[in-house]
Amino acid sequence: MTDARAKNAVSSTMGGKAVLAGAIVGGAVLGVLAMIGRKIAVQAPTALAHDWASALAAEHKAVRNLFDALQSTSETASAKRRMLLAQLKHALAKHALEEENVIYPALRNHGHKGAADKLNADHGYVKQYLYDLEKLTGSADAFQTKLAEFRADITEHMREEEDTLFPRLRGELSADENRALA
Repeated sequence: MTDARAKNAVSSTMGGKAVLAGAIVGGAVLGVLAMIGRKIAVQAPTALAHDWASALAAEHKAVRNLFDALQSTSETASAKRRMLLAQLKHALAKHALEEENVIYPALRNHGHKGAADKLNADHGYVKQYLYDLEKLTGSADAFQTKLAEFRADITEHMREEEDTLFPRLRGELSADENRALA
């Protein structure tokens, strides 16, 4: 091999490695940006509301929108169902964590232990529904039946929070306590 051919081969190999390294770095940057974007989208209602009850109501609305999307799927769209179900699981897990670690203890501290315990127990049923739905994503009627049952139960849970318990708690808390919950 001549010196010129050897230099071209080395240069070509190094250029290929540089392109590969650039692609890896670019992919990593895109991945990080996607994670940040997802985090912002999930946390935006809470961060923008500055009012814990309004933020939780906005999250309830987002969950209802996911139910709408799931209810519009057919049994042939099992991949779409799994994707939407994963989004629903994520939204509900984040939401439950907020309520169980912040709001329900505040309810208990203000004399609403029974209500807080009932709401907390409802969250256990949410996990069971999600498990059941995951097993039924490819089924026509069984999926839609279980989804409708889940939606009815969770809608009642949300209504109780938004219409009764959260307004009562907000009224019992001082301005500083309400800001602290947000």
